[in-house]
Amino acid sequence: MYKILIADDHPLFREAIHNVISDGFPGSEVMETADLESALALTQEHDDLDLILLDLNMPGMHGLNGLINLRNESPTIPVVIVSAEQDKQIVLQAITYGAVGFITKSSPRLQMTEAIQQILNGNVYLPPDIIRSQKNTGQRRMNDNPGFAPELLQALTRKQLLVLERMTKGESNKQIAYTLEIAETTVKAHVSAILRKLNVHNRVQAILSAGDIDFGSYLRR
Repeated sequence: MYKILIADDHPLFREAIHNVISDGFPGSEVMETADLESALALTQEHDDLDLILLDLNMPGMHGLNGLINLRNESPTIPVVIVSAEQDKQIVLQAITYGAVGFITKSSPRLQMTEAIQQILNGNVYLPPDIIRSQKNTGQRRMNDNPGFAPELLQALTRKQLLVLERMTKGESNKQIAYTLEIAETTVKAHVSAILRKLNVHNRVQAILSAGDIDFGSYLRR
């Protein structure tokens, strides 16, 4: 049982996501709001919220500024962006600014349920199809994303490189474990080692800097 706030100005979509939560997480308490101001007010009244599902384009948001405001006012409540946005750079910026996930409104119902479950379990969720996209990477690579020095990547074992490669595709630990045919606990250990060796604080930083790596060249060594 969870306590979840849906913040979106489209009544039909609020109803749809409400149904996803009701079916996927029976007994959960769901609140709804249609603008940032009332969302901020509700987070002050209910600091025990388990999750906020936040639309990027509702009144008061001004894009990612609304996310920043919400994170500043209620830093302990996880926020996931639910948006029709398909731009990879916007997705990654949302995570950089404190969102714990990004769910596209075009996601199938089951995928949306699994994404919410992954986030409630404490993981970051990124839409795999957008993360695999190469759009808008050039400008970001030049400005915001210096990448990793070769010697840092060479310090990773072959298995760690394979795990990092799957991470950049937006896969969860469970998906990586299935793909590489190893235990999920082993994946977690590899992820911890990867973050330590690459001198980054979290999974998102690793993904942001590793998105354009030619893994084949390192795996062939």
